[in-house]
Amino acid sequence: QVQLVESGGGLVQAGESLRLSCAASGSIFEIPAMAWYRQAPGKQREWVATIFSGGSTNYADSVKGRFTISRDNAKNTVYLQMNSLKPEDTAVYYCKFDLVVTGGPRRDYWGQGTQVTVSS
Repeated sequence: QVQLVESGGGLVQAGESLRLSCAASGSIFEIPAMAWYRQAPGKQREWVATIFSGGSTNYADSVKGRFTISRDNAKNTVYLQMNSLKPEDTAVYYCKFDLVVTGGPRRDYWGQGTQVTVSS
């Protein structure tokens, strides 16, 4: 079965950097898109960034110029490089893969979430 495992969260000071990783394992045929979402306390989950199989990317306005999404197809892994972190970036970050299981359907898979806390 497909499983997504996230890592890289932690506690940092404003202005510092952090890199999140999310790796998928299992019987995978292809991953057309990989994305990051986040959910802050008291707020609904919001989209952060997406990277497609062709390499194109999209970012939420709140993170443009500070965050970079990338992928390593050989490792079925997506990364989120977060620079110039701000307290408002504090949230639980979730990876989401648009994924096709070998011989199976195309659907979304979610990671377990990793806490990012940015102190002022």
